[in-house]
Amino acid sequence: MTFTPHGKHLIAGTWTGTEETVLSDPAEGAGHAFSVGTPDLVDRAARAAEEAFWTFGTTSRATRAAFLHAIADEIEARGAQITEIGCAETGLPAARLEGERGRTTGQLRLFAEHILKGDYLDRRHDAPLPDRKPLPRPDLRMMQRPIGPVAVFGASNFPLAFSTAGGDTAAALAAGCPVVVKGHGAHPGTSEVVAEAIHAAIVKTAMPSGVFSLVQGGNRAVGQALVQHPLIRAVGFTGSLAGGRALFDLCAARPDPIPFFGELGSVNPMFLLPEAMAARGAAIATGWAGSLTMGAGQFCTNPGIAVVLKGPEAETFAEATRAALSESGAQVMLTDGIAAAYVAGAAQMAAQTGVQDLLTAICDQRQAKPFLYRVAARDWLGNHALGEEVFGPLGLIVVAENAEEMAAVAQSLKGQLTATLHMDAGDTPLARCLLPVLERKAGRVLTNGFPTGVEVCDAMVHGGPYPASTNFGATSVGTLSIRRFLRPVCYQNIPEALLPEDLV
Repeated sequence: MTFTPHGKHLIAGTWTGTEETVLSDPAEGAGHAFSVGTPDLVDRAARAAEEAFWTFGTTSRATRAAFLHAIADEIEARGAQITEIGCAETGLPAARLEGERGRTTGQLRLFAEHILKGDYLDRRHDAPLPDRKPLPRPDLRMMQRPIGPVAVFGASNFPLAFSTAGGDTAAALAAGCPVVVKGHGAHPGTSEVVAEAIHAAIVKTAMPSGVFSLVQGGNRAVGQALVQHPLIRAVGFTGSLAGGRALFDLCAARPDPIPFFGELGSVNPMFLLPEAMAARGAAIATGWAGSLTMGAGQFCTNPGIAVVLKGPEAETFAEATRAALSESGAQVMLTDGIAAAYVAGAAQMAAQTGVQDLLTAICDQRQAKPFLYRVAARDWLGNHALGEEVFGPLGLIVVAENAEEMAAVAQSLKGQLTATLHMDAGDTPLARCLLPVLERKAGRVLTNGFPTGVEVCDAMVHGGPYPASTNFGATSVGTLSIRRFLRPVCYQNIPEALLPEDLV
């Protein structure tokens, strides 16, 4: 079943076009005309979201759970259409899109079950102590409440799981917050068909029409209008450091600053300890090559840096990595702009002092091939540019003279989404020294694996100290992410007849 986009925006249940259009630039096939977003559309969507909040924000948990399940059902019903247009727009293989669709519907259903349990409300009650001396204590009850309309920016690299009905949208709707999504220009057709699924679920479950809107693309003025609209109460963003930081600053500059939950990038360093290297260095190299090139290196968690100790094992590891990457074919990148930035980033890396080329390639337009470089830890420590993310399948091996220098590399890291230790039992003393450092630097620390798989569950943290994210206390994956769109309210001596249902 082929899906042909109509190229309009969904504003509070109405598909709306604008005079100005732009032609999409898919990886395969002809482009489609899409209406360009405007600040006026943002205003209409935000006003509708605020109106919807007065109803949606007080719905029962069971009602919102049914709504989330309905969205998942409608997405699944359009599975073939989503895969077809998603593959055409992004160049991602069908299996990847189908897996991501499953993750997207799984997130929605997970949040439905999560809110039914009620634990996220963090309900607390201090009973009154009227006879306490010298002063009595009043009746005090506390519960988390939804904050209001939320803006969500679709991500380029995950057209489903981090976009229109992705984790930010699922968490906000679960909390009771209407959502205005700014669709990403890399996959507008995919955003449209998913928005149709959400709209169908709104109709099916009799939700207020303003609970969800989609504004497609547009220039920077559209994004600025969205984050600075006085009715928007928080922003969810996954994207580049430069773009995210600009939006973060706009949120902070508002007359009423609002939280900006941005996931901005990470190099996800791995520390390869000597016993593990001696026992299975080549196997680790092969695994790293697979993780580094997964999705053409366009995952937030691709491990771009491997820190090793100088010696024959390091040489074996470097050669095994080079050989494995050499066998990796070209992969289509998401956009021409991302591909160009990748090539430029690789060239900039190669030009840095002390950097050695282990594997270089010629990339044809959106076709990306891996790059591999090596640098001494002393040069890496003296050049912050070497620790910047290059979005794509580029790896850098950092060679430390000794354990102390390896620890210095860990200490110098900026905030990361993940950090990995590859270790055997004999590496425990060194790992014990590194772990306290890495847990300060990253939101997720793992051993003997690769961070590209991000499980959607209760315990997951997908965030970290800046610049990995703009809020080190938050996660954009897992049930804990709902807390971004809630705030605590204390009710003092409120009669039970007036209390929210969940507090009685």
